[in-house]
Amino acid sequence: MIMNESQIKAIAHQSGPCMVLAGPGSGKTAVITQRTKKLITEYGVDASNILVITFTKAAATEMKQRFLQLMGESTTKVTFGTFHAVFFMVLKLAYHFESSNVVSEEQKYQMMREIVSHHHLEYRDENEFIGNLLGEISKIKNERIPMDHFYSNQCGEEVFRKIYGEYDRRLRGNRWIDFDDMLVYTYELFCERKDILEAWQKKYRYILIDEFQDINQLQFDIVRLLAKPQNNLFVVGDDDQSIYRFRGSKPELMLGFQKVYPDAKQILLDRNYRCDGFIVADSLNLICHNKERFDKKIIASRDALHRPEYLKFANQRLENLYIIKQIKEEVEQGADYSQFAILFRTNTNPRLLTEQLMEFDIPFKMKEHMPNLYDHWIAKDIFTYIRIAQGSRKRADFLQIMNRPKRYIGRDSLCEPEIAFDEWIKLYEEQPWIGERIERLWYDVKMLSKMSPYAAINYIRRGIGYDDYLKEYAEYRNINQEDLMEVVEELSATAKGYKSYESWFLHIEEYTSNMKKNGRLRQQEEHAVTLATFHGAKGLEFDKVYLIDANEGIIPYKKAVLDKDIEEERRLFYVGMTRAKNVLKVCYVDTFNDKAVTMSRFIQEVMKNGD
Repeated sequence: MIMNESQIKAIAHQSGPCMVLAGPGSGKTAVITQRTKKLITEYGVDASNILVITFTKAAATEMKQRFLQLMGESTTKVTFGTFHAVFFMVLKLAYHFESSNVVSEEQKYQMMREIVSHHHLEYRDENEFIGNLLGEISKIKNERIPMDHFYSNQCGEEVFRKIYGEYDRRLRGNRWIDFDDMLVYTYELFCERKDILEAWQKKYRYILIDEFQDINQLQFDIVRLLAKPQNNLFVVGDDDQSIYRFRGSKPELMLGFQKVYPDAKQILLDRNYRCDGFIVADSLNLICHNKERFDKKIIASRDALHRPEYLKFANQRLENLYIIKQIKEEVEQGADYSQFAILFRTNTNPRLLTEQLMEFDIPFKMKEHMPNLYDHWIAKDIFTYIRIAQGSRKRADFLQIMNRPKRYIGRDSLCEPEIAFDEWIKLYEEQPWIGERIERLWYDVKMLSKMSPYAAINYIRRGIGYDDYLKEYAEYRNINQEDLMEVVEELSATAKGYKSYESWFLHIEEYTSNMKKNGRLRQQEEHAVTLATFHGAKGLEFDKVYLIDANEGIIPYKKAVLDKDIEEERRLFYVGMTRAKNVLKVCYVDTFNDKAVTMSRFIQEVMKNGD
């Protein structure tokens, strides 16, 4: 393998701290494996004194395989692993932990269900609520945030502290640790037991870290302790691809590396071997708008043959049809489905796209789980209203919607398994104002029985007042009401075009069944179009890439308000663009879920600099 000058310089680095800035397609894996080989074969370093850290198990396995191929060996004494795997190894020796001490996701959720039930909190989706609570606990641990400086978005300050304390006590009481504790315990161990720290410092005299831009504060604090006193720390990453701030990653740790290590060498891998020259130029035109970054000039090693296209469509359906038509035509001419990727900002974006891909029998695989819109609790509320309009008189259905919006009707008024409106109203003869509300509900369901699905959803939202209920619920739970409105608006958009409830529900049933089938059968399908979020596509490359829904409010995402948030969104878009080897098509729409939207500022930035 022929190396360029920058790669040779990085591989030759022998001792002391070094930061390698590695842009997309710059051959960073080769640099890490080649440098590891050189340390052993030319600099006389014992292989057992080398630690190579990556962020995922798959990346660690691939790195190890690449190294073994390079060395022509079947085993190695070099340690390849993730942060969690390496630090758990430390804890196993110090505290005799076994894999049985690591709490599973299922155990965590069950424990939190029990804890939360004692506090009688109101929420609509238990798994989502508990997932958000666990996310906040993880953030506190990874960023080492003092408890009195943290404010939960899920519940009151006092309640959150009680939940956190109880969660921590239960873990320790069962001698369990979660993934975040692997880091917390290791840091505490190294701070308190200098003898143990010293033993590991002697063991790992050379540390190499891949994807350094994704490191969080706690991981960096541990690595700094471990690397002392020689500081033979070789970090490789790209600040322009730091896209995991929501997980605690901090690009500023990479940007500030030379403040921590003033004598650190800095090497730029400035050649992109992956992308067409035009794609390299456009992606650089975009990312140079970020202010908090290393200024770097990336050179395309490939010719500029295919200009990226920026295409406007009236709506998502036409956008998707264009992509489907293009893929079908190219496959008929000999292309393979696996050459194509369709990328998007969030895992809810491609719902309509998946429906249309199924309709045209195009095989696809999802990089991440896509939540089924029709399983959302808002969708279930809407379906329940419609079921009652169609004649259901089941007690469970009435219990679900009778106070959404609030009608102040007591649950104990529904005693029978089947509900009769006239009998229900009679119960409130002494409280006629509540009886009137039940009469109004009766009138509303009669109205709904005559409507199309689209009209019914609009009536439930505005005529019955469900939108007001969502706003009130969002305020009570301290969550963004736009997120809830987005769900109901998307549901409304799906109902368009269906004249009857029967045809709409049949479509929902078929879609849900196909998605389950797709999840089971197509995940391992080699000859399939890849669907992924920008986050999920990181590290991958494809011959032809479509970025869809490149609109304001989608990318950059509507919640991105601060400069640092916009810069992260821009990095996300940059990651999406640089997944394409030969063909890049960026698509945007005039209407999204029936609402007028504008072209993403990121497209404007590319075009402005490209002129």
